[in-house]
Amino acid sequence: MYVKDKMSKELQVAFAKMTISEVLELIKDSDLHRLPVVDSKNNLIGLITKGSIKRDTKSSTLSVFELNYLFNSLKVEDVMIKGEDLHTISPDALLEEAASILREYKVGCLPVVDNGNKVVGIITQNDIFDAFIDILGYHKDGTRYVIEIAEDKPGVLNAISKCFLDINVSISNLAVYNTERGIELVAIAVGEGSDNCDDILAKNGYKVTSKIRLQNKEA
Repeated sequence: MYVKDKMSKELQVAFAKMTISEVLELIKDSDLHRLPVVDSKNNLIGLITKGSIKRDTKSSTLSVFELNYLFNSLKVEDVMIKGEDLHTISPDALLEEAASILREYKVGCLPVVDNGNKVVGIITQNDIFDAFIDILGYHKDGTRYVIEIAEDKPGVLNAISKCFLDINVSISNLAVYNTERGIELVAIAVGEGSDNCDDILAKNGYKVTSKIRLQNKEA
C-alpha cells in the first residue's frame, strides 16, 4: 500500500503572511489540526499546527486582550515548522516508510509532496491506523482465526489456504506474526461457512488459538 492510497487529498492550506488569528479561524471552520503552508505556486514552505502555535505563543501571564493582540500580530511564517524540522514524503512512498518517519521524528503528520515540491496531500497517524485496520480486515464481515504455526517451513501458507478452499471458504486478509508464543497466522474467512473452519484446520494438524466473529463497522 502506498501513501497516495491513504493520504487526505482535499486540503486546506495556509500562507506565510496570514495572521495566527486567521489560521485559528480556518482550523476551527475546517476541523483540522494542521495546515501545510504554501507559496503562490502551491510549493510547500512549512507546516503550521495547533501544537506549533501553542508552543510559540504560550504564556500564562498574558491577558485575553494581550493574547488577541498577539494572535493578530504574529504571522504564520513566525511560528510555522520549517527547514530541517519539516519532514515530508512522496505519494509513491510505501505506507511503512511514512509510519517509520512519523515514529522516528515523533510527528503527527507528513505533508505529501510531488517531485516539484508541490503539496498533493497530507498523511497523519490516524491514516496509518486506518490502513493497519484495513490491511488486517478488522472491519469486514467474516471470522477471524488465529492459527498456531508449529513449524515454519515452505508451503505452510499454501497448506492452510487449502484447508479453507476445501470447504469453499475464501480468505480476505492474511497476516503472519512472530510473537513470544511462536509464529501465528491470522486469517479472515468470509462467506458462507466461514464460522465452521475449525474442524478442517484441526484435521490437518493446525491449532486455532482464537476465533472471533467480525462485523462490518463501516456499513
